Amino acid sequence: MKKLISTVAALFTAAALFAAGSQDGSSSNVIKVGATPEPHATLLNLIKDDLASQGYKLDVIEFTDYVTPNEALEAGEIDANYFQHIPYLDSFNKERGYHLVNAGGVHVEPIALYSKKVKSLSDIKAGSTIAIPNDPTNEGRALLLLQSAGLIKLNPKAGIEATTLDITSNSKNLKFSEIEAASLPRVLPDVDAAVINGNYAIPAGLVASRDGLFVEGKDSPYVNIVAVKAGNEKKAGIKALVKALQSEKIAKYIKETYKNGEVVIAF
Repeated sequence: MKKLISTVAALFTAAALFAAGSQDGSSSNVIKVGATPEPHATLLNLIKDDLASQGYKLDVIEFTDYVTPNEALEAGEIDANYFQHIPYLDSFNKERGYHLVNAGGVHVEPIALYSKKVKSLSDIKAGSTIAIPNDPTNEGRALLLLQSAGLIKLNPKAGIEATTLDITSNSKNLKFSEIEAASLPRVLPDVDAAVINGNYAIPAGLVASRDGLFVEGKDSPYVNIVAVKAGNEKKAGIKALVKALQSEKIAKYIKETYKNGEVVIAF
């Protein structure tokens, strides 16, 4: 009888602890994912019911910058984030000594050169000011785009980590204003042109194929990924998350919603 009472008591205690864990959100069935609003958070919200049917509660936490979601992930405050491409992740790990890895690729958001003052590349005058992202990876990406557009030439050794110091030819004597990526749509009217990332161009009403003076090709290596802390990529919840984002449902939504190539499927 004492053994039975002890067993029942142990089971009751375990049940109580499980209930407490569920109430404070620490249950392993809760997946907290940090994301920038568009299209990342939008796509995540589309799969909430799909994950719920598998027993997972998806909690989408929106960020408006590129730094905080990685800090939160490294600190264990969230389980994953979805906003960045692999070169940015690699650069962040190197700079901060972080341990973040790619759990799966989902899409590409082609960057483009936009302007409120000119309508074509040929209209860009000598001495014009071009705004570019100020974070190392996206600055290199922007400069490579400008090189592809024929506006500048870069030292080939610089690669994706190119900075303005790597410019070897600038025939139009262009000036460069390095701005936080999230602020680029707001400063667009104040400069002659700006290279803007897709996840900030889309909410600002900019369509690369319609408004871009020059658009990144679809063979871009900058695939947006689900990032997690090293070792967590094999967890069942993370695998379920990535599988849901790489589903036909998401592919169909992207094709139907981003008809002008603002978002390109990468799975």
